[in-house]
Amino acid sequence: MILKAAGAPLERRRRPLAVSEETFTLPAHAKVNLLLRVLGRRTDGYHEIHTIFQTVTLHDRLTFAPAEEGHFSLECDTPGVPADERNLVWRAARALRERYGVRSGAHIRLEKRIPAGGGLGGGSSDAAAALVGLSNLWGLETDAVELSKIGMRLGADVPFFLTGGTALGTGTGADITPLKDLPEQHLVVITPGVEVPTAEAYGALKAPALTKEGGVANLSVSRTEAGIYDSLCEVMSNDFEAVVSGLYPSIGRARDALMEAGARCAMLSGSGASVFGVFETKGDAGRAGLALEGRAGWRVFQCATLSRAGHARSLGRCAAVLRPGRGA
Repeated sequence: MILKAAGAPLERRRRPLAVSEETFTLPAHAKVNLLLRVLGRRTDGYHEIHTIFQTVTLHDRLTFAPAEEGHFSLECDTPGVPADERNLVWRAARALRERYGVRSGAHIRLEKRIPAGGGLGGGSSDAAAALVGLSNLWGLETDAVELSKIGMRLGADVPFFLTGGTALGTGTGADITPLKDLPEQHLVVITPGVEVPTAEAYGALKAPALTKEGGVANLSVSRTEAGIYDSLCEVMSNDFEAVVSGLYPSIGRARDALMEAGARCAMLSGSGASVFGVFETKGDAGRAGLALEGRAGWRVFQCATLSRAGHARSLGRCAAVLRPGRGA
């Protein structure tokens, strides 16, 4: 696959730094939603939401290698995952090329572990990792603000994955407010053998139109933040859970199985289909995960919440492009 650099001049063009000749690998972490409220349909057709995102240690891997000038290629180890313009990694590369007038080449190998269509943000996280990795590979002088603007056009969740940790998402979910990191929680995630199309989930929810343009019911950040530390299981809620479980009974069965295996609480992530359970200890999560593995059609993952600092450490030196204010 050849991805050509845009020929049109940019409004603002930065001179790239030295292009890296190294091959390196970055993780692309999954997320769960600790809270998800759909406030209604906006005048632009999107939905207004209020959500608490949380990165977890479950992750994909992207390996970046230099390639011949003008050439970009993507390969994936998972059958059925596209390696062309349908993939957000490919779109992220194209967006960076167009924004910065890049002609340097790249090859990316994507190793998928996060289930596609599972409500865990795998595609968006891959796109965010691609933005960070390619910015380093191509020596781009950029920053978190610039990459978030690009990421927002790729998907509403992408800006969150440039931040990580515990964060409040408002608007369409792309307006990110970092929160104090949640103490480490031990999780078991189950993805039943179903996929829930986002459009179907919203259609089933039948959220009413917002009566005021941009009229978000401004939920206090401090109140939201305080609640998840006082009692996470009491705060956790997801507006999609009842309707999506009604459409796909296996999701409800997976949630019930987590509770039976000893979870303190269990809930749908995003619009589904994955559900996650919160366990008291790592040992409890490990025993539950082992007991639940092998159920027909289920994928089961043991993981933990990942702090914002942990997310940054996982990116190594590549995290430098996410420092605020680096770009002009």
